[in-house]
Amino acid sequence: MDGSIALWMFAVVFLVLLMGYPVAISLAGTALIFAFAGDYFGTFDTAFLAALPNRLFGIIENDTLIAVPLFVFMGVMLEKAKIAESLLENMSKLFGTLPGGLGFSVVLVGMLMAASTGIVGATVVTMGLLSLPTMLKRQYDPALACGTICASGTLGQIIPPSIVLVLLGDVISSAYQQAQLDMGIFSPDTVSVGDLFAGALIPGILLVALYLIYLAGLAFFKPSNCPALPRQQVDKSLYLGLITGLMPPLVLIIAVLGSIIAGIATPTEAASVGAVGATFLAYLKKQLSLAQLKAVTQDTTQVTSMVFFILIGASLFSLVFRGFGGDELIEELLSDLPGGVFGAMLVVMLVMFFLGFVLDFIEITFVVVPIVAPILLAMDINPVWLGIMIALNLQTSFLTPPFGFALFYLRGVAPAAIKTSQIYRGVLPFILIQLVLLALLAVWPELTTWLPSIIYNN
Repeated sequence: MDGSIALWMFAVVFLVLLMGYPVAISLAGTALIFAFAGDYFGTFDTAFLAALPNRLFGIIENDTLIAVPLFVFMGVMLEKAKIAESLLENMSKLFGTLPGGLGFSVVLVGMLMAASTGIVGATVVTMGLLSLPTMLKRQYDPALACGTICASGTLGQIIPPSIVLVLLGDVISSAYQQAQLDMGIFSPDTVSVGDLFAGALIPGILLVALYLIYLAGLAFFKPSNCPALPRQQVDKSLYLGLITGLMPPLVLIIAVLGSIIAGIATPTEAASVGAVGATFLAYLKKQLSLAQLKAVTQDTTQVTSMVFFILIGASLFSLVFRGFGGDELIEELLSDLPGGVFGAMLVVMLVMFFLGFVLDFIEITFVVVPIVAPILLAMDINPVWLGIMIALNLQTSFLTPPFGFALFYLRGVAPAAIKTSQIYRGVLPFILIQLVLLALLAVWPELTTWLPSIIYNN
């Protein structure tokens, strides 16, 4: 069987996506066209399509994926409840009297929003509306202000409970079991979403620390780019406001994330607690109404439908891709690369990084990862480390032009005086910081594997 047809199939779906067609339809439609054409010319066995119903039922019956709509509901509800507004206001007063203080506030609030909502669009838009006018008014460099907001908004991709980690956890788990079966291990070990959550904690904190170090360096060497607020603007009731704004989301984070990592609850169970908790917080802030609840459920349904529709299209695409022998061809290509495991991993990371310029993280997660992950895991790569490396790599896709979604979100709420080129220039240092962290994780995999091994006893 000529595996090169599978590569042509991948190239065609890539071109169709660039033409602007919906992702799910592009994946499924391209797969079906190639399958029927292959059947006509005798290069494809349609028996592969017989496995599609089982795959669809597997998606529907997957308990882990139930966490997706629940986490989305939690994030949208917290965003509608305006949890970030009072927190950002008080945090800005706390750090604003320092050079770069407004930037510190945006990063720290972005970290808290990431750990409670995990929705990049909501965080970037909220930060853009609340903090960008203030930063510009205080003579912050426009590129620095835009870059800080965009980068802080993407922290929800790596800091748990992240929807990306939930989706990756399911894909990595299936790939890990497939890799072990291919190696003749018929009682395979498993990797869970909780493992990835635990593995992402230290890298997530390190990324926040690197952002803060960068801002502190700018404040020291170029204070004119990020000046301090006048001291008389600090309110005496600051600490009370900070505590009242910080405690509700912090308690919710501990309840959701802590229960998963401690093994008390599965991600799905913890997500349901988070959804109820977010609704309760919205009620306490008097932000809950029937119209609000309707808007939250509509947004949740829209996002969830998009994710599952793409997952179904990707399942059909991967079936046809394997039917053309694409998985064997990719395995052969990666195995023949110089440098062994390092060379294969480096090439995969580079391909994902450059695909992130034009594709969404969901597309890469459901199309690329199922193809390459079993091959990499069969090379004895730690599944948790692989999952976090991919998640951090995919995080850059939100910042890389021309199709970085964080850039679009901020462009939509930024003043007309802000040039798109300033937004692009502002995110470049943060993309480099993410790549630096990626290199650190490559050199010291223990940064991702140590905490899960301690919590779950190896």
